[in-house]
Amino acid sequence: MIEALCIRVPRDAGELSRKRLIELHLLDNDLKIKSDGKYLLIPVLKPVEGIGVPGKDIFERLEKKSTLSQAPGAYEIIGDIAIIDQHEENAPEIADILLQHKNIKTVFQAASAVSGEYRTRELLFIKGEKKIETIYRENECRYLLDVTQVYFTPRLSTERARVADQVKNGDKVVDMFAGIGPFSILIAKRFPGSQIIAIDKNPVAIKYLRENVRLNKVKNIEIREGDAREEVKGISDADHIIMNLPHSGLEFLYSAFGIIKSGGVIHFYAISHEDDLFEGLIKEIEAYAKKSCIQVFPIQCRVVRPYAPYQYNVCIDFKVTSQI
Repeated sequence: MIEALCIRVPRDAGELSRKRLIELHLLDNDLKIKSDGKYLLIPVLKPVEGIGVPGKDIFERLEKKSTLSQAPGAYEIIGDIAIIDQHEENAPEIADILLQHKNIKTVFQAASAVSGEYRTRELLFIKGEKKIETIYRENECRYLLDVTQVYFTPRLSTERARVADQVKNGDKVVDMFAGIGPFSILIAKRFPGSQIIAIDKNPVAIKYLRENVRLNKVKNIEIREGDAREEVKGISDADHIIMNLPHSGLEFLYSAFGIIKSGGVIHFYAISHEDDLFEGLIKEIEAYAKKSCIQVFPIQCRVVRPYAPYQYNVCIDFKVTSQI
């Protein structure tokens, strides 16, 4: 038994809170979550704003049975392929542990950060089967992808479900940077009465997006290949716009404002420093809106995941109203 930091959350919010803490790398995996009546006490490495009530309590140590929980270092798993963080110095040793897990067949290490207009990264093969394609399963959907040619992270699973939960049948949704389709396909599958327009500039991503539409048997997605600023032309009255381009989304705001309906919601992603997660970004969005003669009202601000030391991937959902 050991005293540790924790957060206190209602039981019905426990699983969502646990997933968010995993994505933020703040869940203490060495300790066992425990119940306190109608609440759960979840051990954390440090409290985070917006998740539960922080405190301290006594916890049991968790017996680790999975080889994955024993693997040191940072990595992510996409289907049966594991990708070790580029800053890990002992990648071969980590790979040996990962490959003991029956569901992992191939291990790469990232050799660069995500960069370029197609948001890809260089990968170095470490061990296992020499393959680059895999099928990743998430939220009852399946996605085929080439990990070397398209951008994809499983760390946005909870975020994709959160956005999908805000859509309803009859809505028009524009996914401006759709990639292989994890936002678009999930929404299309949950709400077959919605209309989805999925856009991406990367021809390889578009190839896999088309394949994933077939794989998931969805019929309500229109796919457009090209720069989102050009491909949104002709669209109007969008109920939701997803702008998951964290490093340069501001460059596309004018185009988004041109197609959103009054009362529509834009889900805007960015990278922010921990000293100013939201305030500065909101002021920039408001400045763009003013030049477009519209008003915006933030309805939810949230930290999605850590990105780099002192920097976080954040999302601001904001509602757009009619012209000033």
